[in-house]
Amino acid sequence: MSAENEAFHLAAEAVEAGMEAVRQSPRDTGTVELLVIRPAVDERIVVPEVEVDVERGLAGDTWETRGSRNTPDGSSDPGDQVTVMNSRFARLIAATEDRVPLAGDQVYADLDLSWSNLPTGTRLEFGEVVLEVTDVPHTGCEKFRARFGMPALRATNTSEGKDLRLRGINTTVVQGGMLRAGEQIQVIRP
Repeated sequence: MSAENEAFHLAAEAVEAGMEAVRQSPRDTGTVELLVIRPAVDERIVVPEVEVDVERGLAGDTWETRGSRNTPDGSSDPGDQVTVMNSRFARLIAATEDRVPLAGDQVYADLDLSWSNLPTGTRLEFGEVVLEVTDVPHTGCEKFRARFGMPALRATNTSEGKDLRLRGINTTVVQGGMLRAGEQIQVIRP
C-alpha cells in the first residue's frame, strides 16, 4: 500500500460516524453526482456526460474489452455492464473529492442502493437511459482496501453494509442514450 493511499484511510469510528448520512439517501428519486469512465486498468476519467449503449456499455470504458471470469468464454458479463455506487459512501471513504473515482465505479448516485429498495429487476431511469439492477454481486477487492483502508472494506462486508450495498450494484443497459452528471434518477421497481 502506498503512503499516499494510507494517508487518506479513515478510522473505523470515522466511517461509522458518517454512516447516518448514507442511511438517509433518497429512495425513489436520486441524482447522478459523478460519471467516470475507465479507459485502461487503474485509469479514471471524470466526464460530464457519456453515451450509453445496450451492447457496449459506456463509451470509452473498458467493460466490453476486459472480459470476465464469470462467463464461460471469458467475454464481458452483461450483468456487470455498468456499476453504480452510493455517492455519500464513496465521498465518506474517499476523504477528498478527487479520490472518489478510485472506487472504480462508473456512476456515483445519491440514491439508496439497498436490497430492500432496489431488488433485482429494478430499473433506474436517467432521462433517456435505463439501467436494470442485476443479481451479479459487486464486492470489495484488494485494490479497494489499498485505496480506502480496512475500515472501509469492513464496512462494506458487515451485514448492514451488504444490505445497503455499500460497495455498489451491478446493472445492465436496457435502453441507451446520453447520461449526464446532475441528471435525476427515477426508481421503477418490478
